[in-house]
Amino acid sequence: MSQQVPEKHEHHISPGKVIFFFVVIALIVGAVAVGGYLPRKEREDAAKSAARVEQTSLPRVAAAKVRRGPAESEVVLPGSISALVEAGIYARAAGYVKKRYVDIGDRVRKDQLLADIEVPELDLQVAQAKAALAQAKQQLGQAKASLLQVQSQRDLAKLTSDRYTSLVARGAVARMDADTQQANFKTSEALVASQEANVGAADENVRQSQANLDRVMALQDYKQVKAPFAGIVTARNIETGALISANGAGQGGTNALASELYRIAQSGSVRIIENVPQSTALGIVVGMPAEVSVVELPGRKFVGKVARTSNTLDPASRTLMVEVQLPNGDGKLIPGMFAEVRFKTHRETPPFLVPGDAIIAANTGPQLAILQETPDAPPGARRIHFQPVSLGRDFGVQTEVVGGLDGSELVVVNPSDDVRDGAFVKFELSGQGRGAPAAGTGAGTANADKGGSDKK
Repeated sequence: MSQQVPEKHEHHISPGKVIFFFVVIALIVGAVAVGGYLPRKEREDAAKSAARVEQTSLPRVAAAKVRRGPAESEVVLPGSISALVEAGIYARAAGYVKKRYVDIGDRVRKDQLLADIEVPELDLQVAQAKAALAQAKQQLGQAKASLLQVQSQRDLAKLTSDRYTSLVARGAVARMDADTQQANFKTSEALVASQEANVGAADENVRQSQANLDRVMALQDYKQVKAPFAGIVTARNIETGALISANGAGQGGTNALASELYRIAQSGSVRIIENVPQSTALGIVVGMPAEVSVVELPGRKFVGKVARTSNTLDPASRTLMVEVQLPNGDGKLIPGMFAEVRFKTHRETPPFLVPGDAIIAANTGPQLAILQETPDAPPGARRIHFQPVSLGRDFGVQTEVVGGLDGSELVVVNPSDDVRDGAFVKFELSGQGRGAPAAGTGAGTANADKGGSDKK
């Protein structure tokens, strides 16, 4: 019997191939793992190295050069436009408004009739004053007649006394009779002096009565309310039939304007009262131009001039009161409008300008972090020094420094907690943001004009 040979399979995989396959897979996985770990380790090592460098390196700050401000300074102040001439019209005669002739917005001429006031009591006072004057004149006449009578009696007594004196000398009459006539003459002289005093008193009474009559007659003229000057009626506080007191309108108002009958203003020229701060006051002189603008008239500039100043500073606000006048021929500027006044002044020694972010508010006053070059400073580093300064005007982006600097300094912009007095830092000049000089400031270089230092 023959032996049967087992049948051979075509797809059978040998164990050696299986082992080889798993070895290749393991090598591939290991290569991928090693390839991913090495770059990550390099990055971790680089980060750790950078962290160590960061921990051991000096802090960096932004710095800016101190700059000289422009010689031409400009200040813009808000103000309110008011009429150059304005007055309230009040009543001097108490009564009722008989008729009014003008209203708000009407243009009036000088001495134009504005209203009539009916005052019957004043007419009675005039009649009474006239009667008192007539009575005083009558009393004066009686006093003068009495004076003539006593003067005649005095003259007769003098003649009689003289005759008796002559007769006594010839022995025709007794001496006692001559003395009696002499006494009668002196009594007559006393009566004349007394009557002359009565005449003077009567004459004064006449003048007093005349003055009283003139007063009440002058008050009668106030029954007609007239315009004191040409202008525009800006307020009216009366109506026909309203009761007017001698203090003004009787419409029940309690404020000063309520007592006015009318208010008249001249707006052909207007004025603006400004309170200029002390930092600019020395540059304000009478006659200098001032530019005025209002929001309601964009693009239009009105040119006025400084008419007068108070020439003294208000001790409470440290400001100079300045009056700016400007023409208003077309009437575009209405009294009461809000306006902005622009003054341009020249300064012989302009203050320094520093970034607004560089100011440090300390308990002892404002300070600046100055970068100083010292021999012990590391390469490329400077020492921090806190310098007290005196500030001028604050423009937000920049601030004026009027004392404490000489113009050659570098200041730290927006100092952080790392900026401490005496610490070393590295810096970069700031050319953008709030540390940059504002356009149009005319600031020079950091070393310019050291001779004009404001250092204190």
